[in-house]
Amino acid sequence: MVQVQKKSNARLWFLFHSWLALPIWAFLFFVCLTGTIATVSQEIIWVANPDTRARQPDGDPPLLGYDAVLAAVNRNRPDAVVQSIARPVKSQFALTVRVTNPDATSETLYVNPYTGDIQGSTSGFDFRQFIRAIHGWLLMPFNGSYNLGWYAVSALAIPLLGSLITGLVVYKRFWRGFLKPRLRFDKGSRVFWGDFHRLAGIWSIPFIAIIAVTGLWFLIQAALADNHVSFSTAGIPVVVAREDVPPSPDGRAPQRLSLDQAAQIASKTFPDLTPTFVSLPANAYDPISVGGRGNYPLLFEELSINPYNGRVEWSRRVSDRSGLELVTESMRPLHTGDFAGLWLKLVYFFFGLLLTMMVFSGLLIWTKRTAQTTAAVIRRPRPAAASPVAVAERSAP
Repeated sequence: MVQVQKKSNARLWFLFHSWLALPIWAFLFFVCLTGTIATVSQEIIWVANPDTRARQPDGDPPLLGYDAVLAAVNRNRPDAVVQSIARPVKSQFALTVRVTNPDATSETLYVNPYTGDIQGSTSGFDFRQFIRAIHGWLLMPFNGSYNLGWYAVSALAIPLLGSLITGLVVYKRFWRGFLKPRLRFDKGSRVFWGDFHRLAGIWSIPFIAIIAVTGLWFLIQAALADNHVSFSTAGIPVVVAREDVPPSPDGRAPQRLSLDQAAQIASKTFPDLTPTFVSLPANAYDPISVGGRGNYPLLFEELSINPYNGRVEWSRRVSDRSGLELVTESMRPLHTGDFAGLWLKLVYFFFGLLLTMMVFSGLLIWTKRTAQTTAAVIRRPRPAAASPVAVAERSAP
């Protein structure tokens, strides 16, 4: 009798434990879903907002240079101060020009790369920023350190990685799923979702490993940063020497290099670099920053160029990074898939959707099984307590 009671109590505790895990897996499903949407959030904006598209006029005109874009923006928005000009990875998108208005507010302009026309602007929290924020840190504010949302989301890498490892251990000879995939539609919903869960897991092994490892790094990165631990070799920001700034008796800004000249210097210094980003000096002692991707597409390379004599004051290439920096700085682009154009983003979107459905199917199977077990425990009659007379009869000699 006592043994039966112990087994019943153990089952109740196990069910309680199982239901407590439900919010964790539901949270993982939410994070996977928002991450999948975030992968193509820029493309969703492109479809929904025509201002973000690079509409090419008739006659196949060439792309404008940085100087022509700057002149067009200054002509159409003479009250704004241009901070930076960025060319997107995908040619279907308009240029993004960051400007500061007289009231000290910032704004991003969508500029046609062929005509220089300002097609639209955004100054608030757009869909791309929203979906990435809700996926990455649950829209929680940052107050000088990484917030709780960042830790909560990145900590999901632990059960995700654990599920991958244990799944490979439990599912013997999993590679057979590549050669003989099985998805049975005629055996009921439980069999179908079980087959789908295993099949999706097998085909998503590399993707799950990438997402789990990079997510785990985000957790470690936050812990290191909040404890002021850094292994960066970037050095301090550079400034232009005072003697390099030419005097200007009439109070006008000294003559500077053009943006196209700065981009040419960057390309000449590093022939494999494709300049896609130019940042203008904010004051007389700021350099012109030129950045882009080289032979290693995961990382940006950047140069700081003296705006008066064209000298490269500072540069940071892939080869300038330590081995540890090379690995850790590659984590974010590996996690987002935003470094090789639309085709890679679609691959990430597909496997992200597959991972989301895999979590959903596992959650569905687990919830249904736990609910059935719980119902069985509730319906099971408890053994009646023995009467004193029966106890006395059994104990009599």
